[in-house]
Amino acid sequence: MNKQPIVLQTEFVSDIRNIIATAKINAVRSVDFQRVMMYWKLGERILVEEQEGKDRAEYGSYLLRNLAKQIEPEFGNGFSYRQLARARQFYRTYPIVSAVRTQFQWSQYKLFIHIDDPDKREYYEQESLHNHWTGRELERQINSKLYERLLLSNDKKSVLEVARRERIPENPMEIIKDPVCLDFLELKPNSAYYEKDLESALISNLQAFLLELGNGFSFVARQKRLQIEDDEFFADLVFYNRLLRCFVIIDIKTHKVTHQDIGQLQMYVNYYDREEKLPEENPTIGILLCADKNNALVKYSLPADNKTILASKYQLYLPSENELLKELKRGLKNLETINK
Repeated sequence: MNKQPIVLQTEFVSDIRNIIATAKINAVRSVDFQRVMMYWKLGERILVEEQEGKDRAEYGSYLLRNLAKQIEPEFGNGFSYRQLARARQFYRTYPIVSAVRTQFQWSQYKLFIHIDDPDKREYYEQESLHNHWTGRELERQINSKLYERLLLSNDKKSVLEVARRERIPENPMEIIKDPVCLDFLELKPNSAYYEKDLESALISNLQAFLLELGNGFSFVARQKRLQIEDDEFFADLVFYNRLLRCFVIIDIKTHKVTHQDIGQLQMYVNYYDREEKLPEENPTIGILLCADKNNALVKYSLPADNKTILASKYQLYLPSENELLKELKRGLKNLETINK
């Protein structure tokens, strides 16, 4: 007589799977943290030994090179001269063991220790912690100069307060970046494409785009139809930001922004404020994602107290140090002009 198979409850099976998956994740994290602590202890021991020969300036390099020659053949390239130098720098950057977080992997610490500015390093630590960035995501944000781009329109104190979760952003400029780096689309700057092509590329790379947009964004709609009596319009992309507690409409322009573009986006924002926004939500924000812009034109096309329409220039490649420095100087100059 064949016995009928027992049908297990879906919730029970799901719980079992979650237990196994969680245990595997924790095991990987535990192993990686042991590696982190190993490099910290190596750095500590190397620095103590190095200080014994502090009267000889070249002793540190001599020590690491000879140590690598003796242990690399036995333990592998994880103990090369370069890795041992990183271990020493790791201990110098985090001399107190309690400052070494279990949430971070060695791949992330390798990036942190190359950031000389303590405030900048703390910013990326906080953002990595709260947003669960992988080593690859952290590397891209550092390479795209996220911290510097936020400083173009914010002071260092406010940027760090938001990163530490000491306060909720009150101004859209605390979150919205200018420029926006779309290097992950891998589009050539001189290639001919239409706004719908750029929009499609962004949707295809939605996860990366949300990461570039920053904290609190979630996708709502693409080509959102707005019916105004007998006329219909389409907003390119609609998001919601839970930190600002408002809708964010993005209109894409592959040309230099015009006052007509600003007027069209203002209409979209007004529509959302009157037809979609709930009473307890904040006013809708409109972002013109444009190939280029005239800051003076944007300024005079909008009311003096404007806080809801923003124009962000997009870049299809990561900005260089010189470009960021130039933008930073320009941003500080604009802030001085506004505050006068």
